[in-house]
Amino acid sequence: MARRSGSAYLCAMDQFLLDNEATLRLGVFGGMLLAMIAAERLAPRRRLTQGLVGRWFRNLSVVVLNTLVLRLSFFFLPTLAVGFAFLMAERGIGLFNLVDLPPVLEIVAAVLLLDLAIWAQHVAFHKVPLFWRLHRVHHADMDIDVTTGLRFHPVEIILSMVFKFAVIALLGPAAVAVLLFEVVLNGAAMFNHANLRLPGWLDRLMRRIIVTPDFHRVHHSVIPSETDSNYGFNLTLWDRLFGTLTPQPRAGHDGMEIGLADYREGRRQGLGWMLALPFRRS
Repeated sequence: MARRSGSAYLCAMDQFLLDNEATLRLGVFGGMLLAMIAAERLAPRRRLTQGLVGRWFRNLSVVVLNTLVLRLSFFFLPTLAVGFAFLMAERGIGLFNLVDLPPVLEIVAAVLLLDLAIWAQHVAFHKVPLFWRLHRVHHADMDIDVTTGLRFHPVEIILSMVFKFAVIALLGPAAVAVLLFEVVLNGAAMFNHANLRLPGWLDRLMRRIIVTPDFHRVHHSVIPSETDSNYGFNLTLWDRLFGTLTPQPRAGHDGMEIGLADYREGRRQGLGWMLALPFRRS
C-alpha cells in the first residue's frame, strides 16, 4: 500500500467503509427516499399528469432490476467503485496515490473531481447518439419526482460503472472519498428530481452552489435547448463554468412540459417499453 501506509487515518477509514458499505448505502438511500416522498406530499411543486402508483411501480422496478444487474456484475467485475478505490490504493495506482496531501484536502479535491467527471459523463450521454439512446429512458418520464432520479436503463448503469472505474484508476481517490461522493450523488439525484416547492429565496440561495429541484427540472423540459442544459447533479459550478446553464424554463415551472416530445403517450411508459426503448427507432 504505497501511499496509504503514510496515512493511518485514511487507511483505517477505508477499511471501515469497505466493511460497512452496504449498510451505509442502504441507510442513506432509504432515509432520503422517505424524506423526499414526505416532502413532496407536504409541498408539491407541480400537479402530476400520470397515475402515481403505476409510475412508481415502473420506476422503482427499474431500481430493483439495476440492483440485481450490479450484483450479477460481480461475475465480470471483481468489485464495485468503493472496493475498486481500495484496490487502487493498495497498488499505489492513480494521482492521489502518488502525492501526499492532508486527508481532508484529498477528500475534498477527490469529491470535486469526481463530480466534474460525472457532469462530463452526463453531457456525453446527451451528445453521443449511442449513449443518448440509453439515457432517453430517464428523460422519457412524463412527470418528474423523486422516483425519476432513480430511473436509468440497466445498460447505462453498467457503462457508468465502467466509466467510474476509469476515473478512479486515473485519480486514485481514497475509498472514503468515493463512498462519500456516491452517497451524496445518490441523495442529490433524489433531491433535485423531487416534485418539491422550495421558497424562492431558499432556491436562489442554494442554487449558487447546489443543484435544486427547480434548477434541474429545466433539464427535463421537452424543449431541446432546455434539455441540453443544467447537467449538474450535485454542484451548479460546472454548468456556470462551461456555459450550459439555463436559469428558468421558458414556459415557467407550472406550464412547462416534462419528458421527450416523441414519447408523450402514457400507454408507452410500461416497464417492458422502457427496457426496449434504447433499441427502438426515434
